Amino acid sequence: MALSCPSAADIRLSFCPQEERNRMAEADDGSEEPDPGEDQRGEGDASAATEGHSGSQAAPREAGDEAKDKLMPDAKVARVPGEEEEEDTDSMDGSGLYSLTEEGERESEGGRRERVNERDAGKRAARKRNRPSGGTTHHSSSSDEDDDDEEEEEDQEEEEDEQAMDAWLGAELRDLSGPSWRAVPSLKSREIGRGSHQFVRRVCGARGLVQRLELQGRLERHTGCVNTLHFNPSGTRLASGSDDLRVVVWDWARRRAELEFDSGHKSNVFQAKFLPHSGDSTLAMCARDGQIRVAELSATQRCKNTKRVAQHKGAAHKLALEPDSPCSFLSAGEDAIVFAIDLRLDRPANKLVVVKEGDKKVGLYTIFVNPVNTHHFAVGGRDQYVRIYDQRKINENENNGVLKKFCPSHLVSSESKTNITCLVYSHDGTELLTSYNDEDIYLFDSSHSDGADYRRRYKGHRNNATVKGVNFYGPSSEFVISGSDCGHIYLWDKVSARIVQFMEGDRGGVVNCLEPHPHLPGLATSGLDHDVKLWSPTAENLTGLKGLKDVMRKNKRERDEDSVRHGDQYDTQLLWFLMRHMRNRRPQRTRREGAEGDTDESWSSPDSSDEEDGGPDHVQCMSS
Repeated sequence: MALSCPSAADIRLSFCPQEERNRMAEADDGSEEPDPGEDQRGEGDASAATEGHSGSQAAPREAGDEAKDKLMPDAKVARVPGEEEEEDTDSMDGSGLYSLTEEGERESEGGRRERVNERDAGKRAARKRNRPSGGTTHHSSSSDEDDDDEEEEEDQEEEEDEQAMDAWLGAELRDLSGPSWRAVPSLKSREIGRGSHQFVRRVCGARGLVQRLELQGRLERHTGCVNTLHFNPSGTRLASGSDDLRVVVWDWARRRAELEFDSGHKSNVFQAKFLPHSGDSTLAMCARDGQIRVAELSATQRCKNTKRVAQHKGAAHKLALEPDSPCSFLSAGEDAIVFAIDLRLDRPANKLVVVKEGDKKVGLYTIFVNPVNTHHFAVGGRDQYVRIYDQRKINENENNGVLKKFCPSHLVSSESKTNITCLVYSHDGTELLTSYNDEDIYLFDSSHSDGADYRRRYKGHRNNATVKGVNFYGPSSEFVISGSDCGHIYLWDKVSARIVQFMEGDRGGVVNCLEPHPHLPGLATSGLDHDVKLWSPTAENLTGLKGLKDVMRKNKRERDEDSVRHGDQYDTQLLWFLMRHMRNRRPQRTRREGAEGDTDESWSSPDSSDEEDGGPDHVQCMSS
């Protein structure tokens, strides 16, 4: 007796749900060709949409292949035994989601045209409703024709603007490389002890985990905007500083504050950092009042005191730690001065350099020490130049002491008042990442010669309302991360400059501070909200980058509109800081009335300013 083999159609039916089988049975009497009006995008076509965005066209698919995708949406491809380990492409990876193409926007060209036509028709109808009534019928026909011509011209201009915007956003991008980490093979290797010492580093730098970052929790204690975050070297504690003039040390894993104390500052706390190799017992702080203060913490979770060690004549935004020193660090202020501070000395602060362009002082917003060559440090501020100095040979009579300068070539002679709000070195000191006010983020090679142009450019965010931070993410600086005035957090793949993660980070509208964990795949962020947000890669699905293109276009449009006004952009920032200060002034005054007076002399520097010596230089701190 001969056995009949099941046909291919029967096999396909066995994988289909009952509704799909009924639909196929009804279709048997009709044509077998797919309905041309149906959406022909299978779930596996996401990568093809991405390739189309980067300039290459996917090969056309046969009608039979498309039918199979529809008939077998949940069917799995059969694998040859032993082949799974080699072809495992990491379920953490979603190669179709790394470009500007969004999950909800992959549609046929006909669908796009239909939406554009509907939008244009709506605009025309609105214009007709807004036309003034009256006039004779004799002139109505010619008037309508003129209006239609104007509408077509306006529609064409809008379409050209959209195309120009997309071309700008897509320029200077590269193709994403394949995933560098695969979950299953890596876990199997760790189980047998192979490459286990590199496991955590590879996980933290995995693109698939970055695309699964989501909000994990909030730390709520401050009553003002949170301006600074810093993990201790072991990653067990997180320090935060705020406009409320207080510093909180968190046990972030348990979501509780271990220590809270008055910083001793008279205005917004801008940074609070654990000094390395100090046993988490020393915190360095700087603030809008220009003071550089040091807090001594005890092992019993209390603050012994804070002391002023230096005084700038303007706001001090950033501190730069030396990776191996528990007692030395640098500070930079809007007075253009860089202080070298050594806590072992009777007078800790020594004026290292006054940053100038020609004879004009350049106020500073940021400073960072090269983590490999600690003699080198970079600064940025109220002009477009990144300046690198060597502490061993600063001669202000020769090139103002500068070792080398970098600047994007198109900003060298730009008339716009461009400023550097933040810069950081990569993990090995070979690269320098710089964020410009109301411009883009640029990556420089720190080993290049003086005047070299940038290597990469990262677009899409907006940096205007505040002095915004930027950072590397990953143990080998695999990604670039920044906040934005639109309230979102952006992560770019460093090599390709493509956005791989896009998250809503702040209800107040601005994300300023981004602090990756030193050893785990996660980060902490803060901004105008009064809390600290913790992020970890726990999302079940990869990000779809939903709404990204619209937000990027909006940011670019607003930036262009502001640049046309030719106003001083930092006038608006000064107004913003003034309003924020006035808003918080009353509760701060109430807190200061309860603070103890001077109980000890502060450390001071012969170069320190005496203009702002009205507040306590030594403050006794109580534990929370």
